[in-house]
Amino acid sequence: MIRTEPKIDNTDEFPFIVESSFHKIKNIATLPAVAHQIMNLVADPESTTDDLRKVIVNDPALSACILKVVNSSYYGFPQQIGSIDRAIVRLGLNAIKNIAIATSLNKVFKSNRIGTDFDPCDLWTHSVAVAICAREISVRSEIGEPDEVFLAGLIHDIGIMVEMQANHQEFVEIIGIVSHEQNTTFRQAEEQVLGATHELFGAFICREWKFPPQFEHVARYHHHPMQLPQTDRNLPAIVHVADILAAQIHEGYTRTVESESIAPEILSILNLSESDIETLGESLRDSIHEAHQLLGG
Repeated sequence: MIRTEPKIDNTDEFPFIVESSFHKIKNIATLPAVAHQIMNLVADPESTTDDLRKVIVNDPALSACILKVVNSSYYGFPQQIGSIDRAIVRLGLNAIKNIAIATSLNKVFKSNRIGTDFDPCDLWTHSVAVAICAREISVRSEIGEPDEVFLAGLIHDIGIMVEMQANHQEFVEIIGIVSHEQNTTFRQAEEQVLGATHELFGAFICREWKFPPQFEHVARYHHHPMQLPQTDRNLPAIVHVADILAAQIHEGYTRTVESESIAPEILSILNLSESDIETLGESLRDSIHEAHQLLGG
């Protein structure tokens, strides 16, 4: 069988299966109200830390997670922090937003495994690894806002969960194809079975969740960031590199990653060299594992 590159949809229109799949599982694929409230508060210049605290303290699980994160070695603050007020001040609004969304997403990824070849928890492990790698790339390249880049890495493969929950039998077929045909990419299998890829499912859910447009770009173009206009490439390019890096160090489910190497033009965008990438992965392994535990691994 001749394999072709999956079709790229550059319009604002989505295939029927993408929209219908989202609406089929809307009760599952809805970002919890608390995460939406926090996103809106962080985006509102008139909101205060007290507004944020009032939302957080009404969600005990989220409160516990925030305190666990702020007191972790990942941040390394010298004193234990026992109040949400102090945690907000220490972490900053964007980090609080990321924790709220991450705890919500973690629940989406807690689904039953597909046979012996696909466990959604492994995809979550990979997503956390991509988020950590992306954040570090942002810091080193001085491109993007690190907290925003972290979140972009975390949601890059969210479309796979929409596929799995809305089109279970077809998804089982996709997993069977990629498990037995090593030369077939995940996107090619998706196109073959569903007529659409996880990029489109992910872009649609980002739009429905009212994420900023750059997150839709990440979901839609993280496998091919150079297809975007130059002004929109940076964030998808960072996540693209982080995706490959996480696969190189074998973190979680990596069958979605299509290449073991990074195109020179993409490294150039990010002011990185191949040697930078070679040393980055191993140095982040402990951070990845800690973040995975903190975010509900």
